[in-house]
Amino acid sequence: MSETEEHTAAPNDAAAQGESLFEAPPIAEQERMCEAILFASAAPVTVKELNDRMPHGCDAAEALVHLRKRYEGRGVQVVRVGDAWAMRTAADLSFLMQKETVETRKLSRAAIETLAIIAYHQPVTRAEIEEIRGVSVSRGTVDQLLEMEWIRFGRRKMTPGRPVTFVVTQAFLDHFGLSSARDLPGLKELRAAGLLENRPPPGTLPLGVSESDDEEEATTGQSELFED
Repeated sequence: MSETEEHTAAPNDAAAQGESLFEAPPIAEQERMCEAILFASAAPVTVKELNDRMPHGCDAAEALVHLRKRYEGRGVQVVRVGDAWAMRTAADLSFLMQKETVETRKLSRAAIETLAIIAYHQPVTRAEIEEIRGVSVSRGTVDQLLEMEWIRFGRRKMTPGRPVTFVVTQAFLDHFGLSSARDLPGLKELRAAGLLENRPPPGTLPLGVSESDDEEEATTGQSELFED
């Protein structure tokens, strides 16, 4: 080999071995690197991915051992997820991460009609609700209103079978800003909204009647029909 060839080969050898010319960072620094990568990663990171990101000569597996020990007992821990690693909230503190939200649930037309009938005719039985609406009342509709605590079970009616009645609750009045059921809209407003189109069953209080005398008379007339 000529002298020129020897001088040409030397720089190439140095370039090929350039990565090995630098020592790996101290293990404490490797630990910090792993911590930074895991903290910033949205998904778990494998040991290979850690090694690929860190300087040549680093041992991500060993750094993870030290990192896990340092986070033991802390609010955030280094955990293994399959073949990868991630930083996660300590299991016993997961309750702090729960978020309570208010879910807005839109009532179906059937539920609105049923609720309106109960509000204006309480105490009212399921059969009476069905007679007013002209269709049967599904169990799901009543269950939804009960779950929302807008209606509750009232007194049993002293008629054959002693059917249970339904009445509106304080929560219903509070939600709609009503002091009592007497503050409900009248018949014209209710029908204008298209909520009730059928006539009430014979002998029941007409919708929208708000005069005290009429209400007291109706209540007196029905008092003997219900069980305390």
